[in-house]
Amino acid sequence: MPSAEPARPAGQDEPAALGVPAELIEPATQGAPAGLDAPAGEARAPGALAHIQSLPSWLAGRVAARGRSMVADALAEEGLKLSQHAVLAAVAEHGPLAQAELVRRLGFDAKDVVLLLNHLQDAGLVLREPDPRDRRKNAVTATPAGLRTLERCARLAERANAAFLAPLGAAEARQLMDLLGRLHAAHDPDPPDRHG
Repeated sequence: MPSAEPARPAGQDEPAALGVPAELIEPATQGAPAGLDAPAGEARAPGALAHIQSLPSWLAGRVAARGRSMVADALAEEGLKLSQHAVLAAVAEHGPLAQAELVRRLGFDAKDVVLLLNHLQDAGLVLREPDPRDRRKNAVTATPAGLRTLERCARLAERANAAFLAPLGAAEARQLMDLLGRLHAAHDPDPPDRHG
């Protein structure tokens, strides 16, 4: 998984992941791109950009970017970025955790994890202390304030996801989740504990 990038706004890495310049990732315009007009009387072939924007991978990326953005905006009410929330959640669920184990579970870059932990500790949400199993290492635990913050973040994320799925009916939302789960299992059967 790419390293965590705390300063990057949510959802801005998707165009690059497709190998397509960001300036091309805009809603398709009508007709074929300039220079690709078909001769009179012949059917016009779909434009290259329109083809890209019709791919399931492109549509899924755009929808995912919007969903992540909505959750990121919600978590900002607690002063957290998505990556900081992921670290706090992992520490709360699996802690006390050595920093190296946190890196392994999340798939983040080790240097990024240090910066994320610095922020969380400065905010009083986690605590780093010598690991009783190996005093040469630090173990990270969530503080009571961190656990309360996670509870509030869970409610904010649920509310953001409800708004994200609002255009669908209840049955459609359940079907979407089922299909997404099947795709995830097929393409990433044994992922690290990543935030989504």
